[in-house]
Amino acid sequence: MTPRGWFGVGSITESDWNWRHGIISEVWMGPQKVFLTAEWNNLVMLNYAVNPLLLQSLVPSCAELDSFEGRAYVSLVGFEFNRTRVFGWRVPFHSSFEEVNLRFYVRRGERRGVVFIRELVPKFAVAAVARAAFGEHYSRTPMSHRVHAGADGVPEAEYSWGSGGSRCSMRIETKGADSLPKDGSLGQFITEHYWGYAARPDGGCVEYEVRHPRWSTREAKITEFTGNARRYYGTEFAKVLMDAPDSAFFAAGSEVTVFKGNRID
Repeated sequence: MTPRGWFGVGSITESDWNWRHGIISEVWMGPQKVFLTAEWNNLVMLNYAVNPLLLQSLVPSCAELDSFEGRAYVSLVGFEFNRTRVFGWRVPFHSSFEEVNLRFYVRRGERRGVVFIRELVPKFAVAAVARAAFGEHYSRTPMSHRVHAGADGVPEAEYSWGSGGSRCSMRIETKGADSLPKDGSLGQFITEHYWGYAARPDGGCVEYEVRHPRWSTREAKITEFTGNARRYYGTEFAKVLMDAPDSAFFAAGSEVTVFKGNRID
């Protein structure tokens, strides 16, 4: 099958195939157990520099806060899950859906990862399984998205969640051609954290690997966040989101593999 890029269109390169073949081999033979495979498509990433003190109490005990050029970042990320399988099984009516998450960046030794402050999906079962498997902060809420070509043929995307007075949305209009983020750039920092960390109530934490090829990105021409951010993220993070992001970009995405987590005390 061909991975979907923006508009659900893509093509397989030799490097993509080699990466995919390695993942398929690991499902059957590798030392780690695959929890989930999917495509993450049409990612919108709004990135905000914040005071590290805002995040310090949320850092799991096994990790430390990561930074780029001395600045800590949170990202609001909206994207599509497609062709989702859990332990190799496709769950009816749960293979395609949206997710919007608010996350920040940590590291454990040489492993660079993310911690999720809040993750929203439109499927109750998805939220329940993610909470049980990884201890993540998932909630269910109505969601929708729209991706299309703008006047100059480049992608525009919008993700919306909630309803009535609780509705929020994030939007991006892009410009230029897509390209891999430069080594040492903020774009590389944001897109190339390949581990997830979640704090446990007893003080330990869970570490899990998220594997995907490098993503090409497009720069933002216009970004917008609107809605009741306080309802989902609390007062302090709502203040962050109501300001203009320090950077923003769009990525077509790729196939991803999420491995089963390991507890770290």
